[in-house]
Amino acid sequence: MYALLYMNMIDYNNPAPLERQDAGAGVTKMAAVAACIGMAVFYVAILYSPTLILRLPPPNSSNSFLTRRFLCAAVSSIVSMIVAFLILPITGLDASNLLGVYGIRMDHIWQALAYPLSLTALMYSGSFALKLLSMLQTSKEYLDSGGDLSVACIRSIFLKIIDGVVSTASCMSSWRNYFVAPLTEELVFRACMIPLLLCGGFSTYTAIFLCPVFFSLAHLNHLLEFYLQRNCSLLKACQVVGFQLVYTVIFGAYASFLLVRTGHLTAPLVAHMFCNFMGLPVIFSGRSGMVSLVFVIGVVSFSRMLFPLTNPHLYNNKTDNCSCCHRYCSWS
Repeated sequence: MYALLYMNMIDYNNPAPLERQDAGAGVTKMAAVAACIGMAVFYVAILYSPTLILRLPPPNSSNSFLTRRFLCAAVSSIVSMIVAFLILPITGLDASNLLGVYGIRMDHIWQALAYPLSLTALMYSGSFALKLLSMLQTSKEYLDSGGDLSVACIRSIFLKIIDGVVSTASCMSSWRNYFVAPLTEELVFRACMIPLLLCGGFSTYTAIFLCPVFFSLAHLNHLLEFYLQRNCSLLKACQVVGFQLVYTVIFGAYASFLLVRTGHLTAPLVAHMFCNFMGLPVIFSGRSGMVSLVFVIGVVSFSRMLFPLTNPHLYNNKTDNCSCCHRYCSWS
C-alpha cells in the first residue's frame, strides 16, 4: 500500500522531521518539479491573461482591477488542485476525505489556529514592544497636555478602532493582502506542491526548502512592475525585488514546515495572514533599546517552541487515530 511508505516520516520521540529514504511511487521527481514549476508560472501568467491574451479592456477602477485578479487567482488555485489530484497516487478516498489531501480539514481547527499564530507572533515581539511604547508615549503626552482618560475619551478611542476595522474590511486592497493572496498562495504553493514533492521521492527537508523556491519565482513579476510602472531604476528595482525574494524564501520555508508538521493548511494560512498584516518584524528602534531586547527574547522563545508547538500529535491523534505527517495513512 503506497501510503505506508510515509508512516515513518516523523519520529515522534524526536519531533524533528526525518529525511525520507524511500522513493515515491507513481510520481517521479522530474514530474513533481515540472508540475510545481508549471503551477508557479500559471499562477502569475493568469493574472495578466485578461489583458494580454483575452484582450479585455483595462479595468476602469482599482476595485475592478482587483476583482479581476481575485477571479484569476481563484481559477489558478482550482486548476492547481485538479492537476495535483490527477498526478498524485490517491486511491480509495471518498469525497469527505479528499480535501484532507490538501490539508483542508476541520478537525483540530483550534489547535491549527492558536498554536501557529502564537508561534509566529513571537517573531514580532519587538513590533509589539514598539507599539506599546508608542501608546504609552502618546498617552503621556495627552495627559500632560491636560487631557483625561474619562469614559467618553475611552469610548471615542474604541469607536476609532471600530471605524478602522470597518474601513479595512471594506477595502479591496486589504482583502487582497490579508485574505485572497494568502489563501490562494497557500493552496497552490503549499497544499498542492508539498504533497507532489514528497510523493515524488524528495526528502522532507528538501521539500520544505525547495517549495519556497517556486514561491519566490512567482514574485519575479514585481521586477517588471517596479521597473516599468513605478519608474524605478533597474538597480533599485533589483534591490527591492531581491529583498522580497529573500523574505519570501524564508517565510515559504517556515510555511512549508508548518504544513508538513501539522498536516493542516490552516497553520501556514493563519501565519501568512498574520505576517501580511504585521509587515516586517521590528528588530531595533532608536527610541529604546528595550525593543531589541524584547525581539531577541521573542526569537529565543520561537526557537525553543518551534517543535513543541508543531508536534504532529497535537493535530492528528484524536479523531481517527491518524498521527502521521500530512495524514498520508488515509490515502488508501
